[in-house]
Amino acid sequence: MREENRSLRQRQIEAAAYEVLEAKGYGGTSMLGIARQARASNETLYNWYGDKQGLFKALVTRNAEEVKNHLESELKTDHDSLSILDTLGPKLLALLTGDRAVALNRAAASDSSGELGATLSTAGREAVFPLLEKVLLRARNEGRLDFKDAGEAAGLYLDLLIGDQQIRRVIGRLPSPSRSFCEERSKRALRHLCRLLG
Repeated sequence: MREENRSLRQRQIEAAAYEVLEAKGYGGTSMLGIARQARASNETLYNWYGDKQGLFKALVTRNAEEVKNHLESELKTDHDSLSILDTLGPKLLALLTGDRAVALNRAAASDSSGELGATLSTAGREAVFPLLEKVLLRARNEGRLDFKDAGEAAGLYLDLLIGDQQIRRVIGRLPSPSRSFCEERSKRALRHLCRLLG
């Protein structure tokens, strides 16, 4: 199968996985159910993803891809740290409060095995958090922020940016945020971070 055709087919399978996940939860979601929803063979899913956990790892990875790629490319430039955070914030907030992240988090909360939660942590937070720490270390080296522990500084930034927005989305108490909301909240988070650590 040609690469562009495979990529398109993977996106269709992954969209089907979200549909099944929202309808049946993680425990009720099977590779066979996803294959049927996607009109794909069960064999194709196992060949491409390995197993259900592998498929959901691919979902989480793809969902976090834009933010991870943004941070990796920005860290290769000589852009100042605060401008990197300024462009990162809206992307990160939109990612974490978007429909796909909400579906994954709802499913993880109901998964008593802890499998999906571990996958979310590994392919999501644990992939992005070290990159965020590097941006903050750059800010310290530039004399823009002052802190001892990069992990604590990154945690503070995330608290200021996200607050309870993600959990309120997951429990259905907030609508999906607009682009302007994400941009305004990101600027506010950055202002507060600079006041607290500047």
